[in-house]
Amino acid sequence: MTSVFRGDTQGEKNVLVTSSCDHSIRLWWKGSSLRCFRGHNGPVLSLSNKLLGEDGRKVLASGGEDGTVRLWSLGSSGKRGQLALKATLYGHEKPVNLMSVAGHKTSLLVSISRDSKVSVWDTGAATSSAVRTSCCVGMASVPGTPVNMKCHESLLYVAAGSSATAFDLRTMQKVITAAVHQPKLCSFDAIPSKYLIRTGGDGRAMLWDVRRNQESLKPEPIAELDGHCGQVTLLHMDPYKIVTGGPDNAYVNVWEVDTGVQTNSLLCSLTDGAGSGCDAMAVDGCRITTTSYSEDSGVLCFRDYNHDATNPVTKLENEPSSKFWISMSDDDSDD
Repeated sequence: MTSVFRGDTQGEKNVLVTSSCDHSIRLWWKGSSLRCFRGHNGPVLSLSNKLLGEDGRKVLASGGEDGTVRLWSLGSSGKRGQLALKATLYGHEKPVNLMSVAGHKTSLLVSISRDSKVSVWDTGAATSSAVRTSCCVGMASVPGTPVNMKCHESLLYVAAGSSATAFDLRTMQKVITAAVHQPKLCSFDAIPSKYLIRTGGDGRAMLWDVRRNQESLKPEPIAELDGHCGQVTLLHMDPYKIVTGGPDNAYVNVWEVDTGVQTNSLLCSLTDGAGSGCDAMAVDGCRITTTSYSEDSGVLCFRDYNHDATNPVTKLENEPSSKFWISMSDDDSDD
């Protein structure tokens, strides 16, 4: 599985959508494959972060190693999805690694290919026009290898190489260099509504306030999150916390989002020795899932802090219960 998308696609069903190197896209519900879409001439590398369009049209976008962007109607009939492919968009010369739906207009799709070329597509024109015309409405390029991107309202944040850059999607003009992380970026996330972005590199992560860097030619972080072993390749950021991890660190670390102060460190491997680390991570509110594997074993650990509990799928020996953060109850507070 190379990408995951979740969305309300059929009534109240919460459907999981996966893409794969076997050229397919599959819709899953309650552990079963509902439908399978095929059309890419190679592995499917990326999926849009949400559905495109308005009026409940339920259009999903995918990007492939074949350099194409394809639009799929999740409401089409047929289990095998013969009628699901609505349009194929050409323009990228390299594999399409990243995709995101614009924040100010849900018919606009942003894609980035492996050669760091950025394209903006008007998917409404692609799926509704009887006459095939080019629906690419904007282009740009960034230096370095693409790492991640984030759309917020009419802004696009692109992390590539050693910097994070903001573009205005209405003009595709560069607005600001929001962060510079030498020698290169390994991960990126943002909460644009709070003007905060987060970058991960080799041995440390950095927290940035976009507002402070608007007038600066040399952006400066507001906090450095040190103490990591190796590259910080895994990153989650929400309005309350930052969670970081990497393949050389047996622990995932939790930090306050506003200050960068560390609040917790959670073991995700069978051992905290060298050669073991966190290989994948997913965070949803107070729930976190981590995976770690070595040559002869693997660990999948699920923690749910909604009820102040630790629930590892594979029990780790002598692991204490822990929380993302400690909040005082009414009984514990001072009068």
